[in-house]
Amino acid sequence: MRKLSKVAPGWWDYTTLDEDILNEAAALKPDDFKKLQRDGFKINIYDTLESFYTAEALEYIKCWKASTSSNPVGLCGPIGPTEQLPLVAEIINDLDIDIRDGHFWGMDEWYLDGKEMPMTDPLSFAKADMDMCFNRIRKDLRMPDENIHFLSADNISKYSESFDSIECRIMQGGQGETKHWAFNDPLKREGKYKDIPPSPEEYKNLSARVVDLHPMTLMQNARTSSGGIVSSIPSQAITVGPVETWKAKNISIWHAGMHDNPFGMRLTTFMISNKIIDSSVPMSLLAGHNNVLFNFYRPAIGACIAEMH
Repeated sequence: MRKLSKVAPGWWDYTTLDEDILNEAAALKPDDFKKLQRDGFKINIYDTLESFYTAEALEYIKCWKASTSSNPVGLCGPIGPTEQLPLVAEIINDLDIDIRDGHFWGMDEWYLDGKEMPMTDPLSFAKADMDMCFNRIRKDLRMPDENIHFLSADNISKYSESFDSIECRIMQGGQGETKHWAFNDPLKREGKYKDIPPSPEEYKNLSARVVDLHPMTLMQNARTSSGGIVSSIPSQAITVGPVETWKAKNISIWHAGMHDNPFGMRLTTFMISNKIIDSSVPMSLLAGHNNVLFNFYRPAIGACIAEMH
């Protein structure tokens, strides 16, 4: 039987992996990262936050410029990171870029009391996208509201189906402390998954859905979004799934060091490079996608060493 999680014994997570995998990942040096590239898995490293977030913002604009009314193209994007969002609006406005044919999918949203969190709540992901990006773009340049696809309790199927009629050129994301993209967390250690986590094939068959959030995810979002007040973070969310992710032409993950740590960034890079796929580390499933890009802010790569502060 696999060992119990050190963090949440009722859940699967990366602490249940074989120690050899954890130790090999932790031993990686910053100069080793580029060596982990392979066909289908590329790595970019940026020396400044300015270049990092500008490059992230340009992914939005390149996607939207490629879209036409007869061949719609879009990007699925995260809340976390968010620093790129105002840059997207500023570049579009300053350069008079027409993105009216573009599409956007919000990756996820909090789920509370049987419905999505309303945009009136400061924690709403849709509110963040609108406030930080779309409401800042000039109306004569911006796509119509119907081209902006946010998840809600009553449109999950429609949201998922839209990936069949619109090309998702890029699915962009960050990486959380449970090594997830969007809210694709590891599952609970119960039922048929009590002794072994879901197989990669089972996990890949999950589409957009309501999910229970791992305790680490609650702690992370409390740290980044509510000053550490865990009780203010919903325990469920609606999220894009692996099914929609595999319909994306490219997957682009941005590691600025704000949402995960030096070890976490090493672990998923090592596992994807070596095609070690385990659903206790959901990000490792991306080893099975044929076009994945990891982007790093060099100072955030840090080191995995014991030191007191």
